[in-house]
Amino acid sequence: MKAIIPVAGIGTRLRPHTFSQPKVLMNVAGKPILGHIMDKLIASGIDEAVIVVGYLGDMIEAYLREEYNIKLTFVPQQKMLGLAHAIWICREAVTDDEPLFIILGDTIFDVDLQGIFQSTTSTIGVREVEDPRRFGIAITEGEKIVRLIEKPDNPQSNLAIVGLYYLQNAGRLFRSLDHLIEGDIKTKGEFQLTDALQHMIEQGETFTTFPVKNWYDCGKPETLLSTNKVLLETMENHSTHPGCVINEPVFIAPTAQLTNAVIGPYATIGEHAVIQGAIVRDSIIGRGAKVDNIMLDNSIVGSNAAVSGNYHEINIGDSSEIKLR
Repeated sequence: MKAIIPVAGIGTRLRPHTFSQPKVLMNVAGKPILGHIMDKLIASGIDEAVIVVGYLGDMIEAYLREEYNIKLTFVPQQKMLGLAHAIWICREAVTDDEPLFIILGDTIFDVDLQGIFQSTTSTIGVREVEDPRRFGIAITEGEKIVRLIEKPDNPQSNLAIVGLYYLQNAGRLFRSLDHLIEGDIKTKGEFQLTDALQHMIEQGETFTTFPVKNWYDCGKPETLLSTNKVLLETMENHSTHPGCVINEPVFIAPTAQLTNAVIGPYATIGEHAVIQGAIVRDSIIGRGAKVDNIMLDNSIVGSNAAVSGNYHEINIGDSSEIKLR
């Protein structure tokens, strides 16, 4: 089966880290966000992926081609005109009568996709939320979706669309996308996938929902750290480093160098990172970063950055250096 993964966004909420790398390549629990997604898709039977790239797309392409041996097609999105536009420009890479799975590239999830792919109808992942105004929502009658609305001011449902879409027939989706693009139909200034799916419903397509209980947003520093914590709890990584105290759960890359350090709980230490005389907990330390004589908690240190000093909470990007006294 084929998947479309839009990853063209700039990731402004994760700056300064996304000045030098795409959001989807941010490390969480020892692997880029996109890596967690790809692993799940491939394990569920996806054998081809269409990747919509934009900002720093060459880095995404290099990572995927190096790490994954499936058919990959990269489609550049020159203008950020909305999710529906991102899917629409993949038209030449998709066959009309094939099923299609769409997943947003910054959402790590825990769902039985093999079961979803056996559905006899198109179906959308949803989750109950307290404030549906920030999401597209699904209004249902019984098992069927009767209406989809993008970020409503007065929501009639608390079922948020979480970014997982299984379509029985790609051709019907793209005809509805054509309807939006050719008619210049926008919501809140963008072409919305929610509107295209609503048009499919109006044309007679049956949609159901499937529940997504474990859905981890990685779009902001605080949610990236909380996702790191949750994922580490599900992993079995047992590290021993002489002269150091390791408080599981943690991920410590094999090439990381630790000296007189206390690591964890909930710490991710990247490849070739150097940790000396430091306490690091509930934090993500990037590839090649140096952490010396400091206590870090609830912090993100970018790749090749250097931090030394006393206890602080920090958020610095790649190739940076800060000395804290």
